[in-house]
Amino acid sequence: MKNLLYVPVIVLFVCLQFACGNHQTSTVVNTANPLIEIKNGNVKIAYTDNGKSDTTLFFVHGWGINKSYFQNQVAYFSKRYRVITMDRPGFGESGKNRSDWSTEAYANDIETVISKLNLKNVILVGHSMAGDIVLQAALTDTNYVMGIVGVDNFKSVGIPEDAKSKEAYKQAINNLQHNFKQVASAYFTQYLFAKSTPDSIKTRILGDIAKNDSTIAIANIVQGNGFDEVPKLKQYHKKLYLINSDYMPTNTSGLTQNKIPFMVTYVNDTGHFPMAEKPQDFNVCLQKILADIKVNNAK
Repeated sequence: MKNLLYVPVIVLFVCLQFACGNHQTSTVVNTANPLIEIKNGNVKIAYTDNGKSDTTLFFVHGWGINKSYFQNQVAYFSKRYRVITMDRPGFGESGKNRSDWSTEAYANDIETVISKLNLKNVILVGHSMAGDIVLQAALTDTNYVMGIVGVDNFKSVGIPEDAKSKEAYKQAINNLQHNFKQVASAYFTQYLFAKSTPDSIKTRILGDIAKNDSTIAIANIVQGNGFDEVPKLKQYHKKLYLINSDYMPTNTSGLTQNKIPFMVTYVNDTGHFPMAEKPQDFNVCLQKILADIKVNNAK
């Protein structure tokens, strides 16, 4: 929940920002690899596999959307990397035939894909709620995961929720249970879109959110809400990389206080979906992070 429904009553502090504003263009090329069927247990995992390299970028989408939101990253980075995108079960084209929608279950889905495709030197990129998921996956697959990159998440690590915030969360879940489409649409429109978010992106996102199975979507939020980020990040030991939007500030004080190494880059003038709203700027940020991950893993 903390990586998706940022309750407005929580006080956040603005930290020093540096923007990745250089533009680039990417040409779509066909780099698709043959696909094999992948299941975790009896649950189908839909995915794409493009490019050839000994280093793999593995993109995991956030709540309510699907793997297609990384299509611009696939087109750009598959020229130099192997690029995997995955529909999290319950969303997109993956199976819905299970009841465990926890962070740990989704991390196991990632581990399954890594194992089935025999991936090495994996960099996990997780959007929104998937930030916790890729963190958990990295803790399990320590031999194969080189680094993790959060996309518009980990914005208030270590900042405790007050009573008002907890009550707002409970009310939000209750509202979703009673009128999912209307409440989800209103929340995204008010809190997750920026003034600069293109209308085409808003329409696409709201359309995809409305298509979701509301029971599964709400269970995703509820079952993922108990994930305690601070001890997990301390256990991870490596640097946390973030590509965040600036529509809502990132409070890094908890990361600093807990001595968690991090690097934050910003895609300016976007809402919660920078990879789709400003894909060129996003790709520049990710390129810089990949260079830093390579240096750190060479030490």
